[in-house]
Amino acid sequence: MAEAGSNVTELFRASTAHSPSYAALSRATGDHQPITDFCIPCNPYFPPPEMFDELGDRLRDILTYYPSSADTITAELCSVLGLNPQTVAMGNGSTELITWIDHLLVRESLAVPVPTFGRWTDQPMETGKRVDMFPLPEPSGFALDPASFVDFIRARGSRTAVICNPNNPDGGLLPRHGVLALLDQLQDLDLVVVDESFLEFADAEADSSVVADAVLRPNTVVLRSLGKNFGLHGVRFGYLVANPGLAGRVRAALPKWNLNSFAETVVFMLKEYRMEYAHSLRLVQRDRQEMIWHLSRLPGLTVYPSQGNFVYVRLPEGADGALLRNRMLEEHGVLVRECGNKIGSSSSFLRLVVRPKADVQRLVAGLERTLYAAAAAPSVPAVPGTPAIPAAPGVPGMHGMHAMHGTHGTQGASGTAPPPGQHLVPAVQSPGPMPMPVHVPARPGPAHTPAHALPYASGTAAVDRLVQGA
Repeated sequence: MAEAGSNVTELFRASTAHSPSYAALSRATGDHQPITDFCIPCNPYFPPPEMFDELGDRLRDILTYYPSSADTITAELCSVLGLNPQTVAMGNGSTELITWIDHLLVRESLAVPVPTFGRWTDQPMETGKRVDMFPLPEPSGFALDPASFVDFIRARGSRTAVICNPNNPDGGLLPRHGVLALLDQLQDLDLVVVDESFLEFADAEADSSVVADAVLRPNTVVLRSLGKNFGLHGVRFGYLVANPGLAGRVRAALPKWNLNSFAETVVFMLKEYRMEYAHSLRLVQRDRQEMIWHLSRLPGLTVYPSQGNFVYVRLPEGADGALLRNRMLEEHGVLVRECGNKIGSSSSFLRLVVRPKADVQRLVAGLERTLYAAAAAPSVPAVPGTPAIPAAPGVPGMHGMHAMHGTHGTQGASGTAPPPGQHLVPAVQSPGPMPMPVHVPARPGPAHTPAHALPYASGTAAVDRLVQGA
């Protein structure tokens, strides 16, 4: 696996602000062992096996024939979600829509909080726009303060503003009333984009989406993802919602057959599988809470609250994420997303995708063996119903979620693993049993609702309509 690790390192170095594709990673590792993927933010519970079987049965026709026009596919999606087709444009992935938003609607400048999804910084820079980057403060858990962001926009004279809600990579969610207040204060801008690509994984409030408000505003676009939510990144489809004028400008620029036959087939299957989809979101919400709980038990690891299907963590002081990524893959078959190539982040951070319980056990065990010296330690009780995990030696004064602070670790320069017996964090004496956190708070705003207390449908209005068959 040493050669495979070297190949993977080169792939990440060449991928600028993004992760390599899963196909490229599989080729680089040579299929020596299965990869447990904590890198690509995909819904692990959808589609259900029977939906994959149905897609497989239709595979020959899907690959043989042209899809219907984008208007036909968009109309079906809108009938499922209860949207007006005149306010919607569907794209071959949300990145295609970001490209057209930049070309058609963004003038000389764009303001965006960082770190965030890389296309919101890279795309406008590639077309010669000025990108005004607003640093999210680590001491407050990377939470966006709308008033400070507005002040920043005014000071820089930005003409377009973008927020991702929840934000990628940290999972921070601005409550709906906060987003609406921000939109009200930015009515004079050319454009305000609210990227809700991961919103359907959120459960902090009943409905955080501003889709219904965007269609009434002259300068607002809401971007939504389908591939991430449906666990089908390979089927490139997403959509935007805006007033008919803005949506129509984007729709008119898109090719007639910009959506493929897989996208059409899935969209026309959604009504049949709406209950399974809603249930999959509840499972991800549950797994997110349990995963945060497990990670918060690791000494020195800072775990930030998240409403996405991923968790953002700062590594213990002195640990290097690129080194850790390589060793986790080589020694444990676990792929993690090190964030050194994200603007506003560094190699001291990882973004870890929410996965089922057994996969998280493997992740935590690999982190313990890779980050800490292999001294004997008592077991840490697991979440009820899961096996116990051996505890790692502690780092005095830093206990998981209790270590949320602004201290910055150092970033290593090497891309190779340390010699045998050398660990990424020095061995220290354990400070004794850690207090058990009973709840991980959400960002400032309405109280966080545990996943098990939610109704069967997800908290977003779009999924509620999906479940109800609107």
